[in-house]
Amino acid sequence: MSAAALRVAVVGPTHPYKGGVAAHTTTLAHELAEAGHDVTLVSWSHLYPSRLYPGEQAVPGGAPDVEPFPRTVRALSWARPDTWVRTGRRLRGFDAVVVVHVIPAVVPAHLALLRAAGIGTGDPSAPRGIALVHNVLPHETHRGDRALVSRFLQRVDAVLVHSTEQARLAHELGAGRVSVAELPPHLPGGAPVERPDHDGPTRLLALGIVREYKGVDVLLRALAQVPGPRLTVAGEMWGDAGELVKSLARDPRLRDRVEVHGGYVPAERLAPLLASHDVMTLTYRNATASQNVLLAQRHGLPVLASDVGSFAAQVRDGVDGLIVPPGDEEALVAALKRLAEPSYAAQLRSAVAAPDLSGPWATYVGTLEALASREVATEPEPEPEPDAGADVGAPPAGTLRARLLAQVHRAVAARRPTLSLQAADLPDWIRATDVLADAEDSDHARAFARRVGLPRCADGIAAWAALGALAAIVRVRDDGRRSAVIVDESGNRSPLSRWARAIGFAPVELDLTAGRSSVEVLDVDTASLDVIARLHPGGCDADDVDEAMSQASWALRSGGLLVLTLPIGPAGAEGALGPADVRGVLARSHDLGFVLVGDLDRDITERMRRASTASTRADAAYGLLRLTLRRR
Repeated sequence: MSAAALRVAVVGPTHPYKGGVAAHTTTLAHELAEAGHDVTLVSWSHLYPSRLYPGEQAVPGGAPDVEPFPRTVRALSWARPDTWVRTGRRLRGFDAVVVVHVIPAVVPAHLALLRAAGIGTGDPSAPRGIALVHNVLPHETHRGDRALVSRFLQRVDAVLVHSTEQARLAHELGAGRVSVAELPPHLPGGAPVERPDHDGPTRLLALGIVREYKGVDVLLRALAQVPGPRLTVAGEMWGDAGELVKSLARDPRLRDRVEVHGGYVPAERLAPLLASHDVMTLTYRNATASQNVLLAQRHGLPVLASDVGSFAAQVRDGVDGLIVPPGDEEALVAALKRLAEPSYAAQLRSAVAAPDLSGPWATYVGTLEALASREVATEPEPEPEPDAGADVGAPPAGTLRARLLAQVHRAVAARRPTLSLQAADLPDWIRATDVLADAEDSDHARAFARRVGLPRCADGIAAWAALGALAAIVRVRDDGRRSAVIVDESGNRSPLSRWARAIGFAPVELDLTAGRSSVEVLDVDTASLDVIARLHPGGCDADDVDEAMSQASWALRSGGLLVLTLPIGPAGAEGALGPADVRGVLARSHDLGFVLVGDLDRDITERMRRASTASTRADAAYGLLRLTLRRR
């Protein structure tokens, strides 16, 4: 464990409790530990009274949905308030306590635990309290929910939510510091299995617990009006909503076309179940996010979803799925008629791409690391007076750090962002790690920057490089106050600093001209920066990439980002790298304590290979790698 690592307690459900929240909590513990932190998962021996959760709480058969986290302590019991206080006291020695929030009924336990840990009491030695909020308020609200959740959100130091709408609601309830990060994949069930041949009607699947807000009843009413497609409802039947679905399934128009399989679907049954269907349905009335979109895409299924939560951002309407208004029976009828057409579902399926399973977790962990940081905007340290006997031409050690902090402090105090740009505003095609192998991609990046109101940039290649870097900063290192310390070594032809200032950051630009190296210029304290960028046209080449990574390995704090552009070219091209060289750079970065943000997937690797074997051309857009690394 490095000196920069955090001692983190994650408080939430895990195996043997079932469902997406338990899987997410467990996977989060694994990912934080993989990032180098000392993690303890604090869970429940008894969670929820039966009146709040009428179904079976544990995984049937006892087999875990995801790999259990080894350091798990089941210290909390719903029926024993003394365990809430005792556990909180034991968390006082941690750096951060991440509390998973799902329903208001558990808030009293969380409040007691946080207070016992010293969080929200004004104790400067207390851990940082972070609320990881899946739903700020429940889908079916009850009297007193808002007051309870408001007390909880005001008790913690920071809040992490999964959509901008949830962030707005958290702010309304009094949360002080809120960050948004896309819900990363925690997919049970393993790899896809071979799909058996099928030439009959389109087979639809509604997977998961049946509750009123999930709109399965709307789907059944629409399906009764469209001959042909078949539907499987697989999941627990919840109260009145489950009874209504079973009643609608008995409609004579749906005879032999609907199968209702009540009960939890364990992980080992998921892959064959998905392989025997053609389309996943998520016809929710309201939602924030769901893993079922990513689960379907991993197994090659298109998705029919309502335009709620994150679904419209995950599903390309008419390309790899269909999006309909929530609760709109007529729109569902129209969509089902399209799916009933021969080969239409297969056409959508051919466009489904497997989701990135690692990149979103790097972003998510980086966001939590930023929220766990104790660094806040403070008065800059005074610059020491030079020693009378010292060489006045050489600045004393540490003075650059003071200048950086002073510049950031002044800029933050005086800044007036000219536009708002949040992580949710950035489309998926803007990736932290990517290859520019076609000049059209640079034009696309520049057009997007103009469309959202960023300052103009005449150089399309520089715009492409800066746009990915800016997206990585917003997604990973934005604490909600735009206070990240960003050092931009790219030169004044790069728009990164101008763009960062436009959205509220206060970047510091350093000049690497006159033959000086970044090590000579960047004289800062260890673990004092959030971002270092060296982008086109002043990026790295094969000769100085190792120096840039070495510099960043001590200058960046845990979770900080190093964003580089590297030329990709044919063998023997001066200063350029090929695919094998890039693999060497990544191996070296791992040794220096970095992890890759994003994924050098098959598409990127293939474009990198094409660029490295292309003939030399006058325009440099054919081969540029943007590499984003996160400090563990």
